[in-house]
Amino acid sequence: MNGMIDVSGKELTKRIAISQAMIKLGPSTLNLIKNGEILKGDVLEQARVAGIMAAKKTPAIIPLCHPLWLSQIKISFSFLDDGISITSQVSAIERTGVEMESLLACAISALTIYDMCKMYDKTIEITDIKLLEKKKSSHGGRP
Repeated sequence: MNGMIDVSGKELTKRIAISQAMIKLGPSTLNLIKNGEILKGDVLEQARVAGIMAAKKTPAIIPLCHPLWLSQIKISFSFLDDGISITSQVSAIERTGVEMESLLACAISALTIYDMCKMYDKTIEITDIKLLEKKKSSHGGRP
């Protein structure tokens, strides 16, 4: 039978996933972002909020993902010579992992940067969306 995987027999454990995405931007666009000169506003804060919102809505976007009670979503940005590295960390005490939430947070953060900067740069590329790490451990949380 096709459908959602039954995880009801699994133990609740603390789950953490860390993902990364890269967005390549030209030097002038990077300077506009750093100096807060993008007309649509603060690019990185908008991208952070979009990524957090996306992680929370993962089961509504990706079919067959379990709705999860996420306990933390962190998104950070690092400027590189040719773009921005986006890293997300998602955690929950659940019966299944949070990889899709972490990956989606990175992807939507990158797409938000793309959308906010496309009028300045026609060479933007989103690359290397990947899971860096996932782990689980016993928890002291909810039953």
